[in-house]
Amino acid sequence: GGSALGCMSERSRMLAVSLLAAVVAWRAGGVDVAASGEASTRKLRIGLEWFLNADHLPLVVAAELGYFAERGLDVELVAPSDHWEAEAEILAGRLDVAVTETLHLAQDAAVGKPIVGFARFLHTDGGVMVFDPAIRRPRDMCGKTIQYPGAPGPGGPAIVQTMVEADGGECAVDSYGKVNFGFDHVAALASGAADLATLVFANFEIPAAVAAGHAEARFFSLKDWNVPDFCVLVLMTTPERLDALRPDLRNLVLAIRKAVGYIHRHPEPAADIFRRHAPDSPEATIQATLPMFPNDNAIAPEYFDHLMAWLVATDQVSNETAARTSPSLYWTNALALP
Repeated sequence: GGSALGCMSERSRMLAVSLLAAVVAWRAGGVDVAASGEASTRKLRIGLEWFLNADHLPLVVAAELGYFAERGLDVELVAPSDHWEAEAEILAGRLDVAVTETLHLAQDAAVGKPIVGFARFLHTDGGVMVFDPAIRRPRDMCGKTIQYPGAPGPGGPAIVQTMVEADGGECAVDSYGKVNFGFDHVAALASGAADLATLVFANFEIPAAVAAGHAEARFFSLKDWNVPDFCVLVLMTTPERLDALRPDLRNLVLAIRKAVGYIHRHPEPAADIFRRHAPDSPEATIQATLPMFPNDNAIAPEYFDHLMAWLVATDQVSNETAARTSPSLYWTNALALP
């Protein structure tokens, strides 16, 4: 769901694995709660935002090491065959929880979708990727051609223009070229079709570009140039499911939190767990992703105030819509704290 301006890249090609095989492997490894003698378990189906990849490492570790089972949960990860409307899948009973990005969460809330986020589990760096050595700083991006999945929509120019202005540059927001290579940011830049690519995750697109022979790849970070830092993955559900599953979703958060602790203390064993389930994942991507999991699952309401204000300032959401879309409608820290 949400905007097509995602932080996903060629993940479908580089990092695709068989979700069914992964689930079977976890259960064969002894984390099938139903077979473990637990008297009562709760089955939770979590929809991923894309194919299983290193961003989902805490979910894999929690399953493999039995942290979900300890909490009475039988968790199944479900990958979309294509991008899906996650809230519709939850409303239809096919999912209980879904992974999304904070940008999409705010955009979906602004159009009235019944969603609520409740736990942050990945927070990486990201922004606008460039190969051209002549683009030395954000204001050098004025009037360049942007590759972004939502092209020709407003998202890509909104990000680039905010950075340009933060760096003291002046150009019209309609001065940018726009191309759409889907999530294949590297190909767009390498072919010369685009000068800039957004939105990229530092732990995905940069290693992918370097692996493809583009050692010159670098990026301007959102957080350094006045753009809200929305390279964040969170768990979301509907308000109705949140109320119905509150104790189980709290246990889900606690199990993921325990897995993140394991990843931080034992990064190589954690990486080995992931490699077994996704043997084709690039090693550079795994290593770049290991530090990206926060201990704190909460997000301050002010974060969403700032994000929505940016969507208004860049003409992506109206003032009236923002005024009636309080963060309390689509985000809660009740399950993330303490």
